[in-house]
Amino acid sequence: MIPQSNGSLYTAIQNSIATIEFGHPASNSFPLELLQRLSNAFRQLSEDDTVKVIILKSEGDRMFCSGASFTALLSITNFDEGKHFFYGFAHVINAMRLCKKPIIGRIQGKTVGGGVGIVAACDYCLATEAASIQLSELTIGIGPFVIEPVVSKKIGDGAFATLAWDATQWQTAYWAKEKGLFNRVFESITELDKETQIFAEKIASYNPQATQQMKKIRWEGTENWDKLLLQRAEISGELILSDFSKKSLKKFKK
Repeated sequence: MIPQSNGSLYTAIQNSIATIEFGHPASNSFPLELLQRLSNAFRQLSEDDTVKVIILKSEGDRMFCSGASFTALLSITNFDEGKHFFYGFAHVINAMRLCKKPIIGRIQGKTVGGGVGIVAACDYCLATEAASIQLSELTIGIGPFVIEPVVSKKIGDGAFATLAWDATQWQTAYWAKEKGLFNRVFESITELDKETQIFAEKIASYNPQATQQMKKIRWEGTENWDKLLLQRAEISGELILSDFSKKSLKKFKK
C-alpha cells in the first residue's frame, strides 16, 4: 500500500489470478511514485510462478485514469525532473510489455493521456460504455510522445492521429472497440466485473508456456522500446517547462 497522498496500490493473488488495483484521489492520476510502484508490481508478478494472469484495475466507479498528475507536472522545475517524471510512464509500458503473464485491463470509466497508453499495453481489455478516451496532451503544451508507440501498435497510425490531434475530443468506448483498444464493451460495471473474472479464469486455465509465447509474438519488433520510450520522455520533459505548459496547467487545475 502507498500513502494516500501519493495514491494507492494493492496487489492480491487468488487461484493463480493476480489483481493490481491503483488509485489516486485526483481522478486516479499518476504521480511519479505511483508509476514506479506500478512498474515494480508488474516486474514482480512476471517472476511469480504462482501467477498465470494479471488483472489491472483502478479504484472507484468513475474514471479509470486521468493520466499524469497535474500537481506533479506543476512541481517540475528543471529538465532532469521533467524527463524522470515521464520516464515513469515509459517504465510502466516497458514493464507491461516484458511481463511474462497476460495482462487483462478492466476499464470502468474515462481514460485520458498516459492512461490510454497503459490501457494499450494491456493484452486484452474489457470496458464499460462509460469508458471513453482522450489524448489531451497538446492542450497542455506537450504531446503523447511516450505512449505513441504502444497506442499506434494497438489501434494503428490513423486512429492514433485522430486522438492526438483532436486533443479536446472524447472518443466513445465503442469507437475504442472498433479500433481495437477494447476487446469487449459492457453496459454496467457489474457485468464488466463478472465477465472479467470469467475471462481471467479461462486464461489461467491455459498452458502458461503458450500464453508466454503469445506475449512474445505480440511484442515482436519492440526491442528498441527500452531506449525509444526514454527518448520520447525527454521530449515531454523539456516541453513541460515551457511557459505555455505552465500557464495551461494552472488554468486546468483551477
